[in-house]
Amino acid sequence: MKSSAVLPLFRKLRFLSYFTLVATAAAAPFAIEKMPNPPGVDPQIGGLDVLPDGKVVAAFHRGEVMVFDPAAKSWKKFAEGLQEPLGLVAESPASFLVMQRAELTRLKDTDGDGRADEYETVFDDFGMTGNYHEFAFGPAKGPDGSLYIGLNVASSGAGIRPEIRGKWSEIGDLDFTQMIHGEGWGKRAGKAGRMYARVQWRGWVLKISPDGKTMEPYASGFRSPDGIGVDGDGNVLVTDNQGDWRGTSPLHVVQKGGFHGHPASLVWEKGWDKGDPLKLPVAELEKMRVKESARFPQGDLANSPTQPVPFPKSWGPFAGQVLIGEMNQSRLVRFLPDDVAGFRQGALIPMFDGTPLGNGNHRLAFGKDGALWVGKTHLSWAGAEGLVKITPSGLDKLFTVKSVKLEKAGSAHALRITFSQPVKSGVEGVKVKRFSYHYHKAYGSPKTDEAEVGIEGTKASADGRELVIALDAKEGAIHQVDLSALSDATGIALEGKILYYQATKLP
Repeated sequence: MKSSAVLPLFRKLRFLSYFTLVATAAAAPFAIEKMPNPPGVDPQIGGLDVLPDGKVVAAFHRGEVMVFDPAAKSWKKFAEGLQEPLGLVAESPASFLVMQRAELTRLKDTDGDGRADEYETVFDDFGMTGNYHEFAFGPAKGPDGSLYIGLNVASSGAGIRPEIRGKWSEIGDLDFTQMIHGEGWGKRAGKAGRMYARVQWRGWVLKISPDGKTMEPYASGFRSPDGIGVDGDGNVLVTDNQGDWRGTSPLHVVQKGGFHGHPASLVWEKGWDKGDPLKLPVAELEKMRVKESARFPQGDLANSPTQPVPFPKSWGPFAGQVLIGEMNQSRLVRFLPDDVAGFRQGALIPMFDGTPLGNGNHRLAFGKDGALWVGKTHLSWAGAEGLVKITPSGLDKLFTVKSVKLEKAGSAHALRITFSQPVKSGVEGVKVKRFSYHYHKAYGSPKTDEAEVGIEGTKASADGRELVIALDAKEGAIHQVDLSALSDATGIALEGKILYYQATKLP
């Protein structure tokens, strides 16, 4: 081997050894291991699932679907030629559902050679204009087998193509010919609306039967629902991205028939007769919309949240929670649900901080053995690429938050926080502040209504596994609770030191 080749190989091996060492030392009880990339493939992952035998199936940005064998550390191509796949569900080792930009496709290996020989269109009855921002996400599979997909709205960063698919809405300041991208678009773009839905079902979540023969427009009001999933209770969850009508990135527990905040999609509401929804008063839209179940403070917690998946029971103290990906920051995020007055809201907590996880965490899947697989991407934005395996061990000794509940406490309220291990010290160091974000047409929002929250009392239970924080909660606000002073009996600090509780409703 030439000396010029030896040095890069040495550096690569040294990096892999360092990666394993850091993962073992800093991330305990989680071992984090980066898998090899498939040769000759752009290793940005848009869809991910785990087969019953532990093999991992991934859809890549440039259109390949490949199966990874963890034992052999090798990849095998299953299909190719897909258009920007951004979601995947394995029905069996020989049948995968993939969400392409233009359709939901079933890939089938009918002759048993490990390669797809049949590409079946399951569903494609939604509009397309050729706008670059018209991504399609999913599918997420419900308990009854129903499939849920999310459709991006288009962006005024460009117009449309002369050829479109689906129904066209005449609602808007620009007619069809003016919407076609070309000379002078920059002068017309402002009249298109920052995000628009001039073809059917853009900005909607659609519910589709497994055979694709029936479709129900399930919910509207989404901007860029890259994260779509189903929790352990069968609720459809969507993470959206900060932007217009998104002061910061939200998590929605999707309500059937609900409008979730971004008005562009309302032109496709049955019987819509209120004109251009982008021009409706904010106060009217505020009354119509389904509020957020949680919000990711921009820059503090997340910038681009992605796929939500429920933790399996094998993850001990995390069971009943939801894990959410994050593109821009080197972490994942947990959602701890809390049902208040018939509405599911809850707390968000960072996870895997200070580990070699890295950013670009786009798609998540748990194997039957409890291993967590993370598929990364950057899509010409912040992020990374490749496949990472996270293996838990010793979760029964981990000191972390198990649940957060907002309760009525006399004339005020209290947060009841439960832990996986007894709290030994630091209770007096707990701090709380609150803030919010504007709901408006502008892109993003600064924090609003920031205030320190006075704590009327903090009391630990006799066994140290519960902490009740009496405080004056404010409806609609994010309550940031700093638990970094806490430690358990062995002096170990809390995993996930700051939580953000969204008090959409008060008990």
